[in-house]
Amino acid sequence: MENKISVTSDNIFPIIKKFLYSDKEAFLRELVSNATDAVTKLKTIIRLGQFEDNIDNFKINILINKENKKIHIIDNGIGMTKKEVEKYINQIAFSGAEEFIQKYNKYEKHNIIGHFGLGFYSSFMVSNKVMIFTQSYQKKESSIFWSCEGSPNFLMKEIEKRDIGTEIILFINEESKEFLEYDYILKLLQKYCKFMPIEIYLSTKDNKNTLINKTSPAWIKKATQLIDKDYKDFYHELYPNQLEDPLFWVHLNIDHPFHLTGILFFPKIEKKIEIQRDKIYLYQNQVYITDNLEGIVPDFLSLLKGVIDSPDIPLNVSRSHLQSDKSVKNISKYITRKVADKLDLMFKNNRENFQKKWEDIKIIVEYGMVSNQNFFEKAINFFIIYTVKNVYFTLNEYKEKIKNIQINKEGNIVFLYSSDKEEQYSYLKEAEYRGYEVLILNSPLSIHLIQKLESYYKDICFVRIDSDHIDKLIKKEDKYYSELSEKEKKELKDFINEQMCNYKFSSIQLEDLSKKDYPFLIILPEFLRRMKEMSYMGKEIKDKNYQLIVNTNHILMKKILKETYDEKRKQIIQEALNLTLLSKNLLHGKNLTSFISKKLEDLINK
Repeated sequence: MENKISVTSDNIFPIIKKFLYSDKEAFLRELVSNATDAVTKLKTIIRLGQFEDNIDNFKINILINKENKKIHIIDNGIGMTKKEVEKYINQIAFSGAEEFIQKYNKYEKHNIIGHFGLGFYSSFMVSNKVMIFTQSYQKKESSIFWSCEGSPNFLMKEIEKRDIGTEIILFINEESKEFLEYDYILKLLQKYCKFMPIEIYLSTKDNKNTLINKTSPAWIKKATQLIDKDYKDFYHELYPNQLEDPLFWVHLNIDHPFHLTGILFFPKIEKKIEIQRDKIYLYQNQVYITDNLEGIVPDFLSLLKGVIDSPDIPLNVSRSHLQSDKSVKNISKYITRKVADKLDLMFKNNRENFQKKWEDIKIIVEYGMVSNQNFFEKAINFFIIYTVKNVYFTLNEYKEKIKNIQINKEGNIVFLYSSDKEEQYSYLKEAEYRGYEVLILNSPLSIHLIQKLESYYKDICFVRIDSDHIDKLIKKEDKYYSELSEKEKKELKDFINEQMCNYKFSSIQLEDLSKKDYPFLIILPEFLRRMKEMSYMGKEIKDKNYQLIVNTNHILMKKILKETYDEKRKQIIQEALNLTLLSKNLLHGKNLTSFISKKLEDLINK
């Protein structure tokens, strides 16, 4: 006799097939998860003394019958009675897992996977027909057969006694033939079921038999049970294409106010932020869910690798997407705090070793400080900077070292820095000559971080070494006096202005500098350069934003003033200016070609 599944609409199956899961492959995860739950439930009942038969080998078997276009999912778990089939199969979205947890939770904690009761019906995404054979652990109950061809109509009857457990048979439809390929199913099982808590085997009719999973992955163990080799082996198991070992790791384990375990690995990261191909994986009770952890893992920690497992992370009904709520925010805060605590502990326990790893982890720390206030407040204690001489300091240590030496005219402590020692070599030599300390800040996030640090400390400012003459960046008591008269200065400026028709500087300033300084200095003021580096429109800031400084005390200036031939004077100015532009990589196009041609001509005529 045929009956009808209890649903609100006869169109429920088309909806399930099209909209419940974003990927058809999810059916395999759901059915294996159900089988895992069934075995876990029976193991619980045995531990509680409510079932006396001795089962030595709990397992789940997936059998592919390509010839007959069938897949069998077989478990030796708790099984179902007739009433349970009516309740959990015939009534869509009634979760037997939820009811079991409520019934037995007073005895012990359970790692039951299912929640929504819809997983079984994902099988109809790939099947024309689904059959169930099941025998409850309650021996007095009959074995039950159930069959449905993807409509609200089904067939259910008592059958001859079977062994305890459940067998589900999928009759794969024509559009889903790829799921009959052994290698494809193997790949999917290794993706979703690699660490499930019950042994899972993939078999074929010709007796090909493969164990899919490891039932006790590293993250479910206590940190005291693992040694460094265990962590490294697990890392390479997760990411077989990673040749290098991780730098270190953070073991997560919390039971209140939410349950979460996991391991986050710090890989070696270059000085750039890029999309990670090997991401952090989210599991629920050892079932793979997704590698999209937006909201759970802060953006800056997405540069890490590893596993997070929590039954308390809310998912949508198909378990394919995360849902944001207060618990997700609390989990995110916990993960952030644990990572910060680990870094702080490493810094305090072995600073020398921490400093050796700094180049490989600083981009993560900087990203966290820029984007996450909770992390910033903790990281300020272990964030380190280093000078061109490769000496490391915390921010407070460095402040203390330079507070009486490097002060600007506003009274702020000046953190001089270089982004490129080679490119800014001459400026570094000037600072070194005066006994100043210069930092190396060369990551893509440096400019964003120094903005935040200046806001936090109030009494410091960061200035790149080439943003002005060194004696203007740091307050200096001694002053240089020009040997030129005001009339000579005016005349000199007129000569130079006349020569600037091919160049667009924002301003030309005469400065009384040292005789040892260069005749010309081209600078981009700190605030303009920051705008350039922080803005995606940075390319639009052209040479016209640079300022030209003329050193009135350089010997060349007197030579220019004494020269009576206009062409010769113009040549002197042009040569000196071209050399200055070349040193700043600002000599382009026609001017660069003319400069090179002139130099070649000089060589030929020598």
